[in-house]
Amino acid sequence: MAIDEQIIQVGSLKWFYREAKPANESDKPPVLLLHGIPSLSYSWTEVMPALAEQGFRSIAPDWIGFGRSSFPDRRDFAYTPDAFIDALAAFLKTLEIQQFYLVAQGFLGSVGLQYALRHPDQVQRLAVLNAPVSPDAKLPWKIQQLGLPLVGDMMTQDPLLVDRTLEAGSRFVVSDEDLDVYRRPFLKSSDAGRSLLATVRNLQLKQAMAEISSGFSRWAQPTLIVWGMADPWLPFTQAETFAGTLQNAQIVKLEEGGHYPQEHWSVEVSNALIPFLRRQQV
Repeated sequence: MAIDEQIIQVGSLKWFYREAKPANESDKPPVLLLHGIPSLSYSWTEVMPALAEQGFRSIAPDWIGFGRSSFPDRRDFAYTPDAFIDALAAFLKTLEIQQFYLVAQGFLGSVGLQYALRHPDQVQRLAVLNAPVSPDAKLPWKIQQLGLPLVGDMMTQDPLLVDRTLEAGSRFVVSDEDLDVYRRPFLKSSDAGRSLLATVRNLQLKQAMAEISSGFSRWAQPTLIVWGMADPWLPFTQAETFAGTLQNAQIVKLEEGGHYPQEHWSVEVSNALIPFLRRQQV
């Protein structure tokens, strides 16, 4: 199943996204796949064909400041959750997507959860993959240091930071072929490093977790939590507590999966997502 690569201009921002469509027209809502830090839409390329084969159109954008999307100056884009949420809303409006299924992974995936709380009429179902969902969630040192003064400025200009972060979080070796994709933005321009630095510095995780903790106590849409149990940064206890606050939640454990489960356990992630998305709503 082919995955199309698209670029769309939304105001002053350029969004790059990947899209996979089913062979036949479908009335199912599209699936929006959001990546974490320092991942890219590329991380979903093994999941998207599986969704298409089951009749689901899927869209995976590179967040603003990542991959092949725009790297706006901090004077023009604040790199805060509010800025990302507003940009995502404009992106979806431009694509004329009014309702969709949302899949959010990792740090920055938390922005997707905040989007869901602020636009509950749009998100028909929600899947969470190893994203921060608890006031106890903390940025791991591996990512924290990317936002430090001076140190972060230097580290985010090193293309090998992607190798170190992805492999530390997943606890697997990432293939050279995949790393070529992840390194490329850092090799092409220093803007990629500056955007990563700004994102980490402005993630506002404490405030985001407060919003998520209070907001999801009223969340009624079906929710799937797929959790890599070998995640060194976000323990399963946080996911379990979060699930307990939801009205309609199920959990799938990936015993050997790490922080980026779609990278190394794409078949298992697909096998969890597809029945959840196909399930008839009670």
